[in-house]
Amino acid sequence: MPAGTLQEVFLFPLHTVLFPGGTLPLKVFEQRYIELTKICLRDNRPFGVCLIKEGREVGAPATPHATGCLATIIRWDMPQLGVFQLVAQGTQRFAIVRSAAGNNGLISATVELLPEEIPSAPRDEVCVQVLKAIVERVGAERFPAPPRFDEAGWVGYRLAEALPLSATVKQQLLEMSDAHARLALLHKLIARQGLLG
Repeated sequence: MPAGTLQEVFLFPLHTVLFPGGTLPLKVFEQRYIELTKICLRDNRPFGVCLIKEGREVGAPATPHATGCLATIIRWDMPQLGVFQLVAQGTQRFAIVRSAAGNNGLISATVELLPEEIPSAPRDEVCVQVLKAIVERVGAERFPAPPRFDEAGWVGYRLAEALPLSATVKQQLLEMSDAHARLALLHKLIARQGLLG
């Protein structure tokens, strides 16, 4: 959807960061998130995934970071009553405009959609080669198909998911709106971790 569009979504605060194009397996058993799942499946609507700033995934509503990613349920199963197994896919980044927790602890929010990155070729060959090596090692099926090594945004998001980075750093990478600046930071992080050979 166009940048600047306001959308009403339910939030799913987690101790993880979801990037556009990425997949997120979820085991849903809390009543509030079962309600979220049912509504999203019924109305074919996305929900918002945000990294938790303060609080926990279960219990009282957590305080989320202000930038998150919309998620669409692409597969679901109910292996036992009261438990959903979901696979969600990240679509578009957003910024929370306002939010409120309901009586059941489910957070609803008005979010503003952030601009989608215009596809452009990566200017950092090191990042491309590191990602190709990771894909070769762990298997292409672990990454969204088809691979787009010629797109800076795709390379940056997939590296951010695959590298052993803290959630805080991943959040910083999500908040960046320039694909080339994101790759430049990832290059520094790769060099710091000694992954350049």
